Amino acid sequence: MNTSPTDRELLEAAAKAAGKEHYGEYGPHAGLKTTGGWWNPLVNSGDAFELYVKLRLTVNCSYDDVAICGQEFTQKEVFIERNGEDPLAATRRAIVRSAAAIGKEMK
Repeated sequence: MNTSPTDRELLEAAAKAAGKEHYGEYGPHAGLKTTGGWWNPLVNSGDAFELYVKLRLTVNCSYDDVAICGQEFTQKEVFIERNGEDPLAATRRAIVRSAAAIGKEMK
C-alpha cells in the first residue's frame, strides 16, 4: 500500500506554507490555479526557487542527491531525493516535499 502523498496533495500543502491562495483547480503539468496563475514548483524552477527563499529552506546538493531541511534547520525532517538523470527535478521535488511538511503543520 502506497501512502506517499500525491503531487496534488504536495502542491496544496506547499501552497499553504507559501501563503498561496488556490482555487482547487489542478492540472498535472500546470499544477494549481492560484491568484497569480498556474503554480507548480514540481516542474517550474522559478516557483520552486520562490518556495526555497520564502520558507528559508536549507539546500545541500551533492553529486548523487539533494537534501532539503526546512526553515534554517528548525524542521526535524530532512528530505532527500536522488538526482538520477534530472538533478533539477530532484531538487524541485525535495523543496516541495519540505514545504508541504511545513504547510501540513500550519493551522
